[in-house]
Amino acid sequence: MDNIEKRGKFKSNFGFLMASIGSAVGLGNLWGFPYKMGKGGGFAFLLLYVVMVVCIGYCLMIGEFAIGRKSRKAPVGAYKAINKKFAFNGWFATLTPFFLLPFYTVLGGYCIKYLVANFGDVLGTSWGIGNRASEQFFGLFISNTAQSIIFTLLFMLMTFVIVTMGIGGGIEKFSVVAMPALFVMLIIVVIRSVTLPGATEGLAFMFKPNFEVFKGTGWISVLALAGGQMFFSLSLAAGCQIAYGSYIDDKENLERNALIVPVADMLAAILAGVATIPAVFASGLQPAQGPSMLFITLQMVFKTMGAAGPWFATVFYLLVFLAALSSSIGMLEGGVASFIDMNIEKGKAPGRGKITAIVCIITSLGGLLVAADGLGSGGLKHLFGFETWLETFDLFGEGILMPLGGFFLAIFLGWCYPTYIDDEIRKSSDYKSKKFVHICLKYIAPVFMLFILLGQIDSFFKLGLF
Repeated sequence: MDNIEKRGKFKSNFGFLMASIGSAVGLGNLWGFPYKMGKGGGFAFLLLYVVMVVCIGYCLMIGEFAIGRKSRKAPVGAYKAINKKFAFNGWFATLTPFFLLPFYTVLGGYCIKYLVANFGDVLGTSWGIGNRASEQFFGLFISNTAQSIIFTLLFMLMTFVIVTMGIGGGIEKFSVVAMPALFVMLIIVVIRSVTLPGATEGLAFMFKPNFEVFKGTGWISVLALAGGQMFFSLSLAAGCQIAYGSYIDDKENLERNALIVPVADMLAAILAGVATIPAVFASGLQPAQGPSMLFITLQMVFKTMGAAGPWFATVFYLLVFLAALSSSIGMLEGGVASFIDMNIEKGKAPGRGKITAIVCIITSLGGLLVAADGLGSGGLKHLFGFETWLETFDLFGEGILMPLGGFFLAIFLGWCYPTYIDDEIRKSSDYKSKKFVHICLKYIAPVFMLFILLGQIDSFFKLGLF
């Protein structure tokens, strides 16, 4: 059996696309994008986000797909194949999920809780949210350590089961069903949101040009916010896109796929904004509510819908749950794949089940800490003066490792080996975007990445640099 068969592969390009889009479309879109857009001034944030998806997201995505397929390795092996000195960036990508999964699985567990609770309202049972204030319901839930831990571990268990089933039998099978269903449900919620009285104010906030937030050095803060959103949402520099690229056939068009994934992710993010921000404005609430928007603000919006509220809430939280699970699967694969490669290189069995279990146990320990912390309500001591353990893990994952990984990838492919991926992309396309990719990787992406990194550190530590 050759290494490709041992590692596993996607059965179809559609399956690869759905898995890659699934790893990208997650809480970063449905939870992160709307509240970050609210915080970033609406249209101004959207403009920078779109520019970065085109100039950075697409170029880094095609780079990750290409080095993955060319090497037939996950991140560590893929970077070693370029130059052994570059292996450190593969380790950055492999370690990133160890910081993302601890808080992501907790938020995924919250999604399960809200899905169950809202469906309870549909059925009229006692485990629904009912007439309780959404803020009170959320506060009681996150402060209930045992319940938070149970839902976190349940979400992690679901992720574990799908990843252990392999690429074609687990990840692909789930993604080809979940992703189309996700977009259908998202459109349903969008239609309801934009037809609410007063929703036009929210649409204007999103799409009417307004650059007040750019005054002075404000544009750097918005750039960092939009950049962090782009990286977290697209799962760049987090291991999984390189790993997924290594599982596809040579005949598949990398150029087209690298365009489809960011565009689909951007569409999902904008739709998520349209699904939530107009509804928030229609209810007289503020869009810059932070993480609470998903579990408090929107729950208040659903409550204003009367008898239809629990139905729309159930559909919405099912949508959020599927998005969270698909991304969690991608993150876990990003943390697992390099270790599977190492086993194969040593002549051992891939050990997918054992490695996945070990990664899940390690990240679950962090998840237990985040769950027990209850977004700061658990009374635990925090590092770096942060208010929550979620911020601590997010600092290392989204704040440092991901922008650093993207920066080094741009340097390696833009300056050190500028033609390294060209032949791999030409296997399946004319590579019409070659000149654009080269310019972006060499001149645009590194500069943007440094601004994003500095902006992220400034945002986390409130240094007041910008």
